[in-house]
Amino acid sequence: MATRSVIPFGPQHPVLPEPVHLDLVVEDEHVIEAIPQIGYVHRGLEKLVEKRDFNQFVYVAERVCGICSFGHGWGYAMATENLIGLEIPRRAQYLRTILEELSRVHSHLLWLGLLADAFGFEALFNHCWRLRETVLDIFQETCGGRIILSITIVGGMAHDIPDEMLKRACEKLDGIKREYAEIVNTMLHDDSVASRLRGVGSISFEEAVDLSMVGPFAKGSGVEHDMRSTGFGAYGDLEHFEPIISNECDCYARCKVRCEEVYQSIDIIKELVAKIPHDGIGNKPGPKVVVPEGRSHVLIEQPRGEAFYYVRGNGTKNLERFRMRTPTSQNLGGLVRALQGVDVADVPMIILTIDPCISCTER
Repeated sequence: MATRSVIPFGPQHPVLPEPVHLDLVVEDEHVIEAIPQIGYVHRGLEKLVEKRDFNQFVYVAERVCGICSFGHGWGYAMATENLIGLEIPRRAQYLRTILEELSRVHSHLLWLGLLADAFGFEALFNHCWRLRETVLDIFQETCGGRIILSITIVGGMAHDIPDEMLKRACEKLDGIKREYAEIVNTMLHDDSVASRLRGVGSISFEEAVDLSMVGPFAKGSGVEHDMRSTGFGAYGDLEHFEPIISNECDCYARCKVRCEEVYQSIDIIKELVAKIPHDGIGNKPGPKVVVPEGRSHVLIEQPRGEAFYYVRGNGTKNLERFRMRTPTSQNLGGLVRALQGVDVADVPMIILTIDPCISCTER
């Protein structure tokens, strides 16, 4: 009988950009069990809601994570707006939705580059991140920031984005499609990539549902769960939306879903820009406005999957409680399942395909 031993994996690892800490129970080179250790990064951002008024806290929420920054600010603002009873103009909803889809493109391109780097494809890594710079340039032109945008406020948007600027953004996105297609061709049709992804880290549809997996991690197992289908923001005004899924249930499927979601996001952005209304962008509540007693929650679709935002008011300008559940938190159970029975050499690749965000997870 093979001897079992425990290998500490992380929190620092040359392949992973995030401080993931796992204890791997192994027999020879096979992983029998993976035990995640949560809490390596201590920040306590949720506690700050007691010290910053509800207008100020949107900037704290944005800093939960850089890559998911805009979505976190939007989710917090939307939950607070529901609690106060603020009605947001449609143009502001369109702008928020456009920026969230740009964030999805930015996030997926970043992830594709990291996956290429894990294979040792340094040129492809640089190629992905070079295309990602186009999205960051759009952010800089439209919002003033490249990662932390600080354009969402409780009540709408801090400033408008002119139609001409939005149209230029669409032209830039059309301009990267040909080069992006070359990246997708390599990631989905190269034999060396397929040998590392196909049949690795498999999770069946039933397991994905039982473990409440979300995002591309779940869609790669055939789960058609995407909060954009509920029509929040401006998603309800799209002519047609259908989640992209794959039924191959392995690392390759998760890569395929993300590759195709970039095309989908570009199409969503172009459709919303073409039909954006002109009814204003809302107004920031004054300093004397208080958050009534009560509670509110919203669900949005971040690049990594469903994210949950909860706020509770107590009749003052400060919220009494802010709580969020991020996609990575939701997907840890699936990660543990995906690592069972694999070779140790496949562990970094499997972790990468769930696209973990430990900054989001450890708040």
